Amino acid sequence: MTRHLLPAVVLLTTLAFTTATPGNARQEPPNGTQQPSDKPAPQAPAAAPASAPAGAQTPAAAAPQREEDPRTRIRVVGELVVVPVTVKDRSGTTVAGLGRKDFRIFEDDVEQQIAVFSAEAFPLSMVVLLDDDLPTRTAAFVDSSAASLTGGLGPLDEAAVMLFEQFPRTVIEFTSDNDKLHEQLKRLDLQHHAPGQGSAAMTSPPRLNTAPVENGVPQSARVRSSGSKNLDDAVLAAGDLLRSRGRDRRKIIVIVSDGKNSRNNTAKYADAMRVLLSADISVYAIGVSEAVLNRGTSALAKYAHATGGDAFYAPTRGDLENLYGRAFEQARNQFTLAYSPRGTDRSREYHAIEVRVARAGLEILTRDGYFSVAPK
Repeated sequence: MTRHLLPAVVLLTTLAFTTATPGNARQEPPNGTQQPSDKPAPQAPAAAPASAPAGAQTPAAAAPQREEDPRTRIRVVGELVVVPVTVKDRSGTTVAGLGRKDFRIFEDDVEQQIAVFSAEAFPLSMVVLLDDDLPTRTAAFVDSSAASLTGGLGPLDEAAVMLFEQFPRTVIEFTSDNDKLHEQLKRLDLQHHAPGQGSAAMTSPPRLNTAPVENGVPQSARVRSSGSKNLDDAVLAAGDLLRSRGRDRRKIIVIVSDGKNSRNNTAKYADAMRVLLSADISVYAIGVSEAVLNRGTSALAKYAHATGGDAFYAPTRGDLENLYGRAFEQARNQFTLAYSPRGTDRSREYHAIEVRVARAGLEILTRDGYFSVAPK
């Protein structure tokens, strides 16, 4: 049975698609037009099709790529809505080999023409959001597995790490240095101190149980309790950190948490979702501890499904390490569809999206809609 989860997309004036290898970017024209050759053309970036919807113009010639940069950039100028889509079979395996003709896309119940199609992998910009108020045993296996996060990252990917309970805080700034990130994550000690050096959080005075220490006395110590965990505030902070990353990157938040969420958040769920949908950010949630028992009903699943990501559950350390790689695989190997909106009310801020696939028995993971006006 096909499940249509949430499509959210990004409305932009200039869109940069970044592909994994030069000359392999595939842009397919709208229905009824001649198919382009499958032969790679590494010396020239793909252009918008002649019959592309209004607003999608033929791009100017791109500047020559530096030899060390293996990416080919496709620029399409105009009003385009970009829709990343993951397709899985009944066993949960990511499906490849689909083409533009296998998809149909609707905005506000009006079918749209797919102007751009790509099956290429995009580099990742990732915020790892770790729950810093887990039961001691669970915190220990999250600590010990954190370094394995780097196993699925490539040389063009970048990652930052945030911890949260009552307040979110960045403990590792964005880096594409995989070795450095690995070493910092190996020193991670949830509920005690942050790893490494480099960010403000990591160059602050000595800390005891995350509180600053002066003359051996903890200052402004925080009170930990299950009722003070503010997941909505943390997701909003992670979204704010990601929203400035390039449009040519796949932006994701990987949350590891028990899913508890207090009523004391400064931000609301809707506030966080507006940032995520406006910036094309997907959430991949890995539930531990109580979330394993409450799977599908926690705030983790709600965020994941609403952003076109996915929710997983890890009873053990081994499960957690395996799920990191699974989340990265899904995030990286998405189909990218783009269209120029036609026949819908452009005065509306929010637009619903539905993606359909022609083949039976497949599950579609994508967002519910998008905001045409980004939050301030």
